[in-house]
Amino acid sequence: MARKITFSQAINEALSQEMARDESVIVMGEDNAGGAGSPGEQDAWGGVLGVTKGLFHKYPGRVLDTPLSEGGYIGAAVGAAACGMRPVAELMFIDFMGVCFDQIFNQAAKFRYMFGGKAVTPVVIRAMQGAGLRAAAQHSQMLTSLFTHIPGLKVVCPSTPYDAKGLLIQAIRDNDPVIFCEHKLLYGREGDVPEASYAIPFGEANVVREGDDATIVTYGRMVHFATDAAEKLAKDGIQVEVIDLRTTSPLDEETILESAERTGRVVVVDEANPRCSIATDIAALVAQRAFHSLKAPIELVTAPHTPAPFAGVLEDMYIPSAEKVAAAVLKVRS
Repeated sequence: MARKITFSQAINEALSQEMARDESVIVMGEDNAGGAGSPGEQDAWGGVLGVTKGLFHKYPGRVLDTPLSEGGYIGAAVGAAACGMRPVAELMFIDFMGVCFDQIFNQAAKFRYMFGGKAVTPVVIRAMQGAGLRAAAQHSQMLTSLFTHIPGLKVVCPSTPYDAKGLLIQAIRDNDPVIFCEHKLLYGREGDVPEASYAIPFGEANVVREGDDATIVTYGRMVHFATDAAEKLAKDGIQVEVIDLRTTSPLDEETILESAERTGRVVVVDEANPRCSIATDIAALVAQRAFHSLKAPIELVTAPHTPAPFAGVLEDMYIPSAEKVAAAVLKVRS
């Protein structure tokens, strides 16, 4: 039976159901339990935004507060995964990944390859990303493409509560390291989510909206901007197909290419900076393998190549909008 819950609640439910199913699943991160050196507090924090709230008391000894040292506890999570556990480590912000690069890039991502498939590291690293909360340049980045670039990592970017639960369950069960990117402005978004456990396979994009006049390819929070733009354009008789990637590694190339070949017009929407981004990667894919079908140049709607600003009026200009997406569709249709 499905009921409406928030994105945050869907993640919490996925964690709880997997911890109940498999005792090797543990949760670790800053302030996941009591915080401030006080694990076991009656009102355990559940992380910076309370996503893991309630799990500390439900699963004693398996929800761990860590020191304020991302490099330390991500390294511990990778080591635990290599020794048979299935850790889910939470970073407060994806911006802090910089101090964990060796643990992720050179250790977790390489173990299976370097040991000929005899070693696995089933670790999930959850981290919030994205602009929109006036959090300024050091807490607002979109680093999806950085991790997508690394062979051996799987990268997940859910856009709805339904996807958040199903993709996280799949991530926990996967034997490879997974970077689970959560846009901070999606935590309060509600959607229908089944109570029962379910997994959504990686590498299968979701066609959110069908259309034959143009294709929008996007992921995460931008899916909702793209859908808003498509609904606005539909009032003028323009039917736009919206593809939610769900995962950027693995990437569902066939769904993208089939749509691009059918519509002949492609817009890629990405909140990240444009250089070496998911947007440019998708554009290259379409240009290389569906160029013969294109009726117009591919359009990209991205943030500018600058740090995220703190000032509200500037941040609003920085983030792609439904209006910018609609304008890009009209441009490829002109």
